[in-house]
Amino acid sequence: MTTTLAGGRAARRQTMRRIRPRRSPAVPLLIALWAGAAAVLWLWWDNTPSLADDTSKILAAGRITGLLAGYLMALVVLQMARVPALERRVGTDRVARWHAMTGRYTLCLVLAHVFLTMWGYALQAGKGLGDIVQQTTDSINQLPDMGKAAIGTGLLFLIGILSIGGVRRLIGYDTWYHVHLLTYASVYMTFWHQITTGNEFAVEPAAKTFWYGLYGVVTALVVWYRILTPIRLNLRHRMRVAAVIEETPGIVSVLISGRKLHRMGAEAGHFFRWRFKAPGMRFSSHPYSLSAAPRPDMLRITVKAIGDHTSRLRDLEPGTKVWAEGPYGAMTAQRRSRGKVLLVAGGVGITPMRALFETLPGASGDITLLYRANTTQDLALWGELAKIADERGARLMYAVNSPEGERPDISAESLQRKIPDIDDHDVFMCGPPGFAQSVYEALRGAGVPARRIHHESFEM
Repeated sequence: MTTTLAGGRAARRQTMRRIRPRRSPAVPLLIALWAGAAAVLWLWWDNTPSLADDTSKILAAGRITGLLAGYLMALVVLQMARVPALERRVGTDRVARWHAMTGRYTLCLVLAHVFLTMWGYALQAGKGLGDIVQQTTDSINQLPDMGKAAIGTGLLFLIGILSIGGVRRLIGYDTWYHVHLLTYASVYMTFWHQITTGNEFAVEPAAKTFWYGLYGVVTALVVWYRILTPIRLNLRHRMRVAAVIEETPGIVSVLISGRKLHRMGAEAGHFFRWRFKAPGMRFSSHPYSLSAAPRPDMLRITVKAIGDHTSRLRDLEPGTKVWAEGPYGAMTAQRRSRGKVLLVAGGVGITPMRALFETLPGASGDITLLYRANTTQDLALWGELAKIADERGARLMYAVNSPEGERPDISAESLQRKIPDIDDHDVFMCGPPGFAQSVYEALRGAGVPARRIHHESFEM
């Protein structure tokens, strides 16, 4: 059994909107972040006297690595706050990459800070490099807030280890996700020793005010967007499972009912983080894209069973309560800059592409969808796609393996044969990482500029 869900008048209105591309604020944000790092360096330089000996130099190096680590810790938490300006304008996957990179730099700076500072303290006490462990123990026992800082640092390194690709895959997404939330506790516990033992904050009241302000603003954003906003959204819209429909073997659609769902701010291409109040799923939050344009009374996600959580979706009972956070993602019509658009979907990556296929503004012939699957039986939502293509005058193509299992040719040359003016298209694509990379290379070879290839991944 399959289901057909049309967006109705709202979806038709979206197809007639003017194309108004919005620029990503990524570059201005990065400039602001580097400016903040420069301010931290100036604060250190302004409070650093002449360095007469090696001990002073080592302690000064310990101070600057500590200040930069503290600054980056605030950014790590900011990147976890799910601020709409970041999630919807920059893109969730890009923010996640920033978060991972910032986390790695933070760990390196923390390690350097601890090593250099304890080495400098040991030299001040007339000891040597071999006495760092004893000096660290003495500092934890004697200096204010150092015990909490030690625990916070330990948590930070635990999170870092569990975030290594191989380790993360071994422990599973849900375990990693909940352990990752300890980042908040780690940052809180390491914050106080910065204030009580940091030389810059002891001699510069303005610096202390700035530091409190930085962490205070980040904390407020986390509380607002991670806690209060989801509570408000779910109390207002009261979502429940309306039905679960099998689209193809291993792929199901979950229809979600609620109140005034069109006022959630969701668009085709957006995703939510979904939590279903069913046994074994209450504490799992996973990102799934909308597979149809939002309706006032209905949302839909379409998911392939590839893990414990996705496999349980088929057993959801109508009436099951749903908790959602979002909408997130930047792969929407606002990314578009050209009149013609190519949508490329691989496997269950058809879900956001189907919603965009229905709603992207365009005249007859402007929109093309290329759907890659193993067999024709794996072409989920094909009936809906064919109907949309017929109603809009859009072009619908599929690429499946041959009866012998040979993969179809999706190369620069084949794309240029099928779509001669492909270099004048915007391209939206969604699919497994390997598929997305090969299609990206083919598109670049076909002359599509990188700035017009739009892709968002949930591999985070």
